[in-house]
Amino acid sequence: MPIFYDGLFFDEGLRMDTLVDETVICEFKAVETVNKLWQAQIISHLRLTQLHAGFVINFNVVLIKDGIRRYCVE
Repeated sequence: MPIFYDGLFFDEGLRMDTLVDETVICEFKAVETVNKLWQAQIISHLRLTQLHAGFVINFNVVLIKDGIRRYCVE
């Protein structure tokens, strides 16, 4: 996905795992420990794309509901 920032166009774009219906970003992980860097990554993705909701989903949990974290920006 290309980035538009401060009137500039960057064709390199973002490398996000999944963009759902051009409204929600999902990042998928399968790790024991969730890294705070992923929180910063998803928030940066949301701000640069001007989207409002994103999820980091960790599949390395017993119950999938325990591995889902939602992030929002205004």
